[in-house]
Amino acid sequence: MRIAGIILGCALAAIGARAAHADLAETAVALPDKATLIATLGLQAHVEGGYFARTFQPDHRPQVATPRGSRYTMTAIHYLLTDDSPIGHWHRNESDIVHFHHLGAPVHYYLLHPDGRLETAVLGPDLAAGQRLQLTVQGGVWKASHLPQGEYGLISEAVAPGFDYADMALGTRAVLLQQFPQHADVIRAYTRN
Repeated sequence: MRIAGIILGCALAAIGARAAHADLAETAVALPDKATLIATLGLQAHVEGGYFARTFQPDHRPQVATPRGSRYTMTAIHYLLTDDSPIGHWHRNESDIVHFHHLGAPVHYYLLHPDGRLETAVLGPDLAAGQRLQLTVQGGVWKASHLPQGEYGLISEAVAPGFDYADMALGTRAVLLQQFPQHADVIRAYTRN
């Protein structure tokens, strides 16, 4: 009798677990398409490529002094690469930036360090495949991003000190090739001119 009770209890627990899993499956949220993301998040075309919207700037705090002027302590944006705007062209920021993957396909990053070293990283959800949920890029490093497949890849960026267009340089092919001739292929792939 006691063994039968244990077996019955285990069976009821398994049935309950399956029912709870079914309830979760029914409440699973479908991923939005790119048009919905652009509209819902209020994204606009970005000069680097892709789409963005600033989501945070601490107006309630004093700004910090930098060699280039006063800046917010931090700013944040949503940034979206899409199948019709899949490249974030080479650019360099003076501030440090932390990138966070949120939704969609993996986003590939290419980083050219001042010492000439090329670093690559993939932001995405497949940690077993070596993808990362977060990537930090120090100020002064050239950066490009690419969405090689999928409808979109949505990330966020936190920038400290806060982003200002005066602190960003867009890369031109001639200048980058002169500085990093050993990386000609990746430079040509992710520059407009």
